[in-house]
This record gives sequence, C-alpha cells and structure tokens, in this order.
Amino acid sequence: MTVTFDNGGTLAERFRAHMGHSPTLYGHAMRGMADDWEAGGVVREICRDWESAPAGAVVQLRLLAGVFRLVLRGEAPQLEPYYACLGGQAAPEGVWPVMREVMAPHVPELSAGLAVPPQTNEVGRSSALLVGLFEAVRRSGLRSVRLLEPGASAGLNLLVDDFRFENRGWTHGPAGSPLVLRDGIHGDVVPQELSIVERRGCDLEPVDATTEEGRLHLTSFVWPFHVERHERLRAALAIAATHPVTIDRAHAAEWVEGQLAHAPADGVLTVVWQSITRMYWPPEETARVERAVAQARTRMLLAHVAMEYGPGGGREGAELTLDGEVLAHVGDHGTPVTLVPRA
Repeated sequence: MTVTFDNGGTLAERFRAHMGHSPTLYGHAMRGMADDWEAGGVVREICRDWESAPAGAVVQLRLLAGVFRLVLRGEAPQLEPYYACLGGQAAPEGVWPVMREVMAPHVPELSAGLAVPPQTNEVGRSSALLVGLFEAVRRSGLRSVRLLEPGASAGLNLLVDDFRFENRGWTHGPAGSPLVLRDGIHGDVVPQELSIVERRGCDLEPVDATTEEGRLHLTSFVWPFHVERHERLRAALAIAATHPVTIDRAHAAEWVEGQLAHAPADGVLTVVWQSITRMYWPPEETARVERAVAQARTRMLLAHVAMEYGPGGGREGAELTLDGEVLAHVGDHGTPVTLVPRA
C-alpha cells in the first residue's frame, strides 16, 4: 500500500489524501472522518484549532491513535471486532458509524490527544539499521560500539543486539530472543561480530517502555490491521521490560553535540543512527546534527547510519545510508531491505 501526504488543503482533504481509496480499516475511517468534518460533526469539534496545522503533523493519525487507546483500555468494546490485532474479523467498511459513536462522548480526551505526536518506535527498522551497523563495523575494523540515537522515542531499536535476525544464509542475535525478524533483508550481507558497550538516546517526548502507559502509547500508533507489527512490538516490549535503556529528554542537535563532545575509550567505534526523524526536524536541526557529526570525526572514529526518506519523500520508500552513501532501499516499516549492488 502506498501512503501519500497532501501538502495542504482542509483537514478533510488531507484525511482523504492520506490513504486514497484504501480498503483498509483506516482507509474507511479516514474517509468517514473527512465527511464528518465537512458536515460539522464530532470530528470538526475534536479537531477545532487544528485546521492550520502543517500537513506533517498528520492530525488524522493522532486522532485514530486516540481512538485506539480507548479500545486498548476497554472503553470502546464495540470497536474491538474491527481491530485485527485484537482478534477482530469484522469487515472494515462498517467501522465508521461505530467509530463516530465512540468519539462523541470522548471529545475532550480525543481533542487533548491531538497534542501527542505519532511515535511507533517501529522495531522492524532495526533490520535496516543492523545492515548499516554491520558495514560500519566492517569498514572501521572495530568490534566495540557506542550506539547513540537521536529521536529514539522509547529506545527499542537500541536493543538491536537482543533481537534475532534470520535471513537466507545467515543469522544474528540470541537464538532465544522473543523477537525474531525473518527474511527481511535481500542482498549479500556479511554479519559482523560486535559488542555494544554503551547505548543511549534522546527524544523531545521520551516514552518509558517499562510502564503500562508507555506500552499503551506505542501500541496505539501501530495500525491495528498490521498484525505482524503488533507481534513485533509486543516482543520488543518484553525485551525492554528487562533491558531498559536511557532516553534523555532533549533536542536532537544539542544532545548529539553533548554526546560527541568527548571521545569514547580507545578501540570503540561511535555510531550515531536514526530512523525516520528528519521529517519531524526543522532544516536547521538536521543541519546542526550533521555538522556535529562532521566535527566529531576529527576527534574519534565515527559512523553515521540513517534510514530516512530520500528526495521523493515517502512515495519512494526510505534509503539506508552510511555516512551519506546509499546502502539499501527500505520499506516504511523497515522491511524489505534491498541492498544496492556494490560496484
């Protein structure tokens, strides 16, 4: 499914543009939301004061996540039959009248929830990031890694060495891991032995994955008909419960500058990695992060791994880069990872 984003227009136009004519649950929901907004219904009431929000705020996803949180807390049992991740099998075309009924008595909560930015902390992206990490280790010759992630949300991807990866001809990670990512990487990969000796992240709104509220927050932003993604998230949350990571509340650039102010111990490779963060950063933030990385290279051995949308935006998927060099093309949720053939 291709997701496109309108650059402007009314909220109703943006709702319709997001998923086009998608037959999925959220496709039907967004078209219903658009009609209701235009009719001055409950969606117009919830979204009051958000009409001028930039398209990148994806108001529609914030609202749908707010509704999902009601479902997850057991406050909207009439919607559960439509949510496949909860075992529901109802036809999605019937969801909108039921969803509108659920929204009506929860206007204040759903309106307040629009202030919560989307955060899925998609662990499927660790497949792409791992490929970049392997290549950074191979090129540097160092096996000990200090891993730093701006825009880390709950920091689940910082636990990459606790995940199990199984692909044709190779495996990586503990065999008994609750999270197994299979057959998501296509191309010639040579796994590297490595040890993450330090890991840390930052986010403007860090999520504590060890709390019920944090788990609810992350779950609500994963589309309910993406059952496999929910299975991955549950497994990653189980790992995070016993392997918590430190996520600082900070702006990306300031935090990266602070973390890179001092070199690690001898023999340790510093890796700054990020995934689908640039679309949320102002241009000056991105430039400042890149400048901090470039300046730090004079003081330490450093690699910058990024999974970000290219010039064409989300329409063409994401690119995995290592120090600006494109290594692979990547799906929105981290797979498939298709390596670029080497010359």
